[in-house]
Amino acid sequence: MLSTLKGAFKVKDIRNKILFTLMVLVIFRLGAYITVPGINAQALQSVASSGLVSMLNTFSGGGLTNYSIFAMGVSPYITAQIIVQLLQMDIVPRFVEWGKQGEVGRRKLNQVTRYLTVVLAFFQSIGITAGFNTLSSLNLVKNPSTSTFITIGIILTGGSMLTTWMGDMITEKGIGNGISMIIFAGIIARVPSGIAQVYQQFFVGVEPQDLWQPILYSIVLVIAILVIVTWVTWVQQAERRVPIQYTRRVAGASDSSYLPLKVNVAGVIPVIFASSFISTPQTILMVFAKNHSADTWYQVMTNIFNMQTPTGATLYTLLIIMFTFFYAFVQVNPEKLAENLQKQGSYIPGIWPGHETQSYVSGLLMRLSTVGSLFLGIVALLPLIAQNVWQLSESIGLGGTSLLIVVGVAIETISQIRGLMMKREYVGFIKKPNPDQA
Repeated sequence: MLSTLKGAFKVKDIRNKILFTLMVLVIFRLGAYITVPGINAQALQSVASSGLVSMLNTFSGGGLTNYSIFAMGVSPYITAQIIVQLLQMDIVPRFVEWGKQGEVGRRKLNQVTRYLTVVLAFFQSIGITAGFNTLSSLNLVKNPSTSTFITIGIILTGGSMLTTWMGDMITEKGIGNGISMIIFAGIIARVPSGIAQVYQQFFVGVEPQDLWQPILYSIVLVIAILVIVTWVTWVQQAERRVPIQYTRRVAGASDSSYLPLKVNVAGVIPVIFASSFISTPQTILMVFAKNHSADTWYQVMTNIFNMQTPTGATLYTLLIIMFTFFYAFVQVNPEKLAENLQKQGSYIPGIWPGHETQSYVSGLLMRLSTVGSLFLGIVALLPLIAQNVWQLSESIGLGGTSLLIVVGVAIETISQIRGLMMKREYVGFIKKPNPDQA
């Protein structure tokens, strides 16, 4: 990885992309410390390690703890993406039609996603502000009124859209997937505070003769992290190579190749989707906390959408599994893949072109996604189980989610840099002729 980065900085175009990405991420990090006017920023410190705050901090890089203009992060945009993609599954005919129109249809769907993001960000920001303000011990809003909540909602909505735009700029002009890079930067920025929490929980106030216990816990924690990182890296890079034969052979080219399908085709997107999907109802429920906290329906819903409860952790794992299958078929469309192979005059040995190829690829994706979904679910669930067993901080319980995102984004980014460097090596084959030599 280090040698790849070193080589990338020697190439001007790739270096400019990396520097542009870093510049945008620095701006994002600075914005995470600009507090929204009319907010008591210190009020949230007492609940900074709670499940909802930790989850939303994952998408805002700690912006919610400071209640900054980027407090909502990219969470509304991710939720809007989920809704739009689900509506394309023969639910809204126009969306299904746009999904088949290539680049033009993709632009229309992106525009709908942006509009939906604005609506979700506005209501979600007002909901979470009103919810935290109802907690008697917080007094988050200094002068609570309808106009104040609307103003805060507009500011947070603008911050969320600005964050989404910065992610798009990274995707277009920088390195990696912009939205994933924004989340990646936020998680990395919170690592020092996570280490401080572990130190505070295990070492502060411990007598010298009892220090062996926290030291042992720390060693076990470090070993567990290294093992999980190694396992995640290995699985994320594992792939199934499907052999491909060509009927129309190009001079000088091989008549066979292979189609690489990753074991975890969906990457870390299912984890991001599931995290956003389960945090949205929590923000909505906060609006009803003051008047309905004792109601049965409120307690049931809170239990379902709280990842620190067995029910919530189970739902979170099931969402990861579901989104893994869903996004795998979005990434690798078996119908289009079979059609493209047929147009290219290629086929999978032993499989008839057309519908049989589509069925074969669909079955293969189902098997790969089964392994990939179980892998993602286990990694996300283990820290939550460890948190309940050893009474760890809730933010540590969400460490599996953060670890999956960090490792997955790092691998994808390095792969893209290597691809750009490899692409540059082949540019020499298509040089323009020198006018002096013509």
